[in-house]
Amino acid sequence: MRYVVTHPRRVRGESVHQTSWEKKLLLSKEREEIQVKVQSQTAARDPETLRKEIEEAFLMPEVEHFVETPEVRETEARMKLWLDAGYPVHLIGPTGCGKTSLAMHVARQFGRPVVWINGDESITTADLIGGYSQIENESVRDKYIHNVFKSKDVMKVEWVDNPLSLACKYGYTLIYNEFSRTKPAANNVFLSVFEEGVLELPTKFGEDRYIRVHPEFRAILTSNSIEYAGIHRPQDALLDRMVGIYTDYYGYETELRIVMEHTGLEEDVARRVVEIVRYLRDRLPDAQKPGTRACIMIGKGLKMLNRSSGIGLDQICIDVIANKTSSKKEMEEKRELVCEAIAAVQEGSGG
Repeated sequence: MRYVVTHPRRVRGESVHQTSWEKKLLLSKEREEIQVKVQSQTAARDPETLRKEIEEAFLMPEVEHFVETPEVRETEARMKLWLDAGYPVHLIGPTGCGKTSLAMHVARQFGRPVVWINGDESITTADLIGGYSQIENESVRDKYIHNVFKSKDVMKVEWVDNPLSLACKYGYTLIYNEFSRTKPAANNVFLSVFEEGVLELPTKFGEDRYIRVHPEFRAILTSNSIEYAGIHRPQDALLDRMVGIYTDYYGYETELRIVMEHTGLEEDVARRVVEIVRYLRDRLPDAQKPGTRACIMIGKGLKMLNRSSGIGLDQICIDVIANKTSSKKEMEEKRELVCEAIAAVQEGSGG
């Protein structure tokens, strides 16, 4: 017998008197609507579309004003030799010597997409390989009140690849910048990638737990050679599986061309900047040595300089090298060193 409402009442626009089968019918309709909505959203996001979206999130920045000299080309040739031989290349050198720009330039020459990781203390294995992502729809009702119940539905669960798994799966070139700033435990996943050619996804279930590394996969890692704050020594087992190329500060002519290309300074002004920085570099401790980046910053500061501002070359140089200063006394020592450098360069150039 079907239940017939003889005294219909409505609360907040809904009927108070509903049978259990009517409640189930209403619930099933709601679920169908949600399912159709989710399917329509995911239909437009096919695997290829999702992959491209992830790639865009990790693609490296563009290289601008890259300067090639015989000195640079020699290092490039060594990098290509080892990468073509199937070995990852570990670029090691002091900060500001051009490691990152060189890595990006060489990676582009292989004609494959390039994905990018920036190492830091917070990087985990999941940041490298990916993890499960889920869309959750939760509706809460209390079943102890008429026409009310409680339910929780997880609508969709899917694995999302991160840079390392993307590069291994599709044969991309991976650039791992500031590799030594990541805690060693997070990088253990590279051991099997570099040795056995297999990437293990520890948190993934089923047969897709292992990825056979694509033959076009290449990896370039960069690290600082000096014990700056936040630097970790990578595990020896991992270092044994890659080739190390030490890159120091470029020679005078290469550094001059880089500064001119990046700043647009006239050659005589650019020479003055480079000579001042190289003078400071020879006299400051390793962790405080200014690199080519400092030359570019000083050059751009000079380009923006307004003579009426009262700011001189000495103050621009001091501002650029002040970041690695721990006390007022040390700052005064650097100020004296900058003035000494400027005077020495002026004297050497004939005033």
